Amino acid sequence: MDKKLLHGVHTALITPMKDGKVSYRDLENLISKQIDGNVSGLVPCGTTGESPTLCKDEHLEVIRQTIGMANGKVPVIAGTGANSTQEALFLTENADQAGADAFLIVAPYYNKPSQEGLFAHFSAIAKRTEKPIVLYSIPSRCGIEIATDTVKRLRENHPHICALKEAGGRSSKVSETVVALDSDFTVLSGDDGLTLPFMACGAKGVVSVASNLIPQKVVSLVSLALEGKFIDAQNIHLENYNFFTDIFCEPNPVPIKTLLHLKNVISSAEVRLPLSPVSASNMQLLEKIASDL
Repeated sequence: MDKKLLHGVHTALITPMKDGKVSYRDLENLISKQIDGNVSGLVPCGTTGESPTLCKDEHLEVIRQTIGMANGKVPVIAGTGANSTQEALFLTENADQAGADAFLIVAPYYNKPSQEGLFAHFSAIAKRTEKPIVLYSIPSRCGIEIATDTVKRLRENHPHICALKEAGGRSSKVSETVVALDSDFTVLSGDDGLTLPFMACGAKGVVSVASNLIPQKVVSLVSLALEGKFIDAQNIHLENYNFFTDIFCEPNPVPIKTLLHLKNVISSAEVRLPLSPVSASNMQLLEKIASDL
């Protein structure tokens, strides 16, 4: 896989569910719309895919099905991170065998390891695959940040660790990473509302929640920014900024699943406990958004 293929828009796919099971018919419809929308890649089983509540069999089957449905048209960056190194190794090795093009590996959550622990964790995974690895730093969910020095050290020891999904909310972290790492290392935004400012600081795209529903608009924004047309990209950013923020009015992926259901992309907005359906007040907001779209 050409590491430059990590540039652009990679949709953090929801995992459609109905009657307590994964709805693969809905997943196929969603993936078809992503490919039609010209996204650069698909990311199954990340935070948006409710990976913490998928059992291992479901987790791997969602990845396998996504690979099959993508049919080589776009890369599949499989979410295979876990707070147990052994589980992350198991998921990564099996996703590798299934044909995933790359892996998104989140920092271990709840454990709160040291930076040395993070280095050992990611190194253990990197030794089991030769495919590209995207590190995923999201301190609000994990309680820890993957420090720039740790990213640099991992890159120097394992060249196929070639990207960082930055979801810490700081443009300065993007600039710091771009300055510290080599020019082939890719930073991706982990927050739709910060994609444009992050790209102004050197990021090359986004792992997007919004593109589940509006892939063409997110692709246009990112493509313009990659071409250096920041004023045109800004117009799209401002036009959709309220949408980018409102889809996080409740814990992700509750709002985006609700919108996809309201727009008949999926047959159910079902989420798994401990996530709960959208509140009545926020449902009014999402119904208005759906109507405006």
